[in-house]
Amino acid sequence: MVIALIAGFVALVVVILSVAYVVNVYNQLVNLDNRADQAKQNIDVLLKQRQDELTKLIDAAKEVMDHEEELLTSLTEAREQAERASTPQEQANADQQVRQAMSSFRARVEDYPELRSQENMLQFQERISDIENQIADRREVFNEAVTQYNTRIEQFPYVIFARQMGYQERELFEATAAEKEDVDVGAAFA
Repeated sequence: MVIALIAGFVALVVVILSVAYVVNVYNQLVNLDNRADQAKQNIDVLLKQRQDELTKLIDAAKEVMDHEEELLTSLTEAREQAERASTPQEQANADQQVRQAMSSFRARVEDYPELRSQENMLQFQERISDIENQIADRREVFNEAVTQYNTRIEQFPYVIFARQMGYQERELFEATAAEKEDVDVGAAFA
């Protein structure tokens, strides 16, 4: 009788420890998944801010540069492509287009002294540059969170539980081939 009681107690402790272990594994996976989601949402907040600033910049520039329709169109199209981007790869392509359009815009602004002297134009350009830097920083944080998540779901014993619980590998943000190319500084001044 005593042996049966001890065996029952040991079995109960083993079951409780097993359940606690599975709950702990699940909670760690949820935590990592949520951190990756939060990092993505932080990027989205900055992308929305950038879109708002680009809209303001375009509106301010339209007042002075009515005949520069091609430049404003490319900037507007870049902004719209960034709004439609949903995957990290699409966002990378859209970011490249926004950077190119902003580069052309800055070069063209030099031809318009009255535009250059407008303080709000300078503020918009500065704000967009600041946001671009923040987006780059947040993408780094996103990649760190996703790498940590992807690593954990591939490690033992998490790999056993992760697939059964529906956790799948996430895509990292990667720069496009155009973003990795060397910059021709001489062409920018030509």
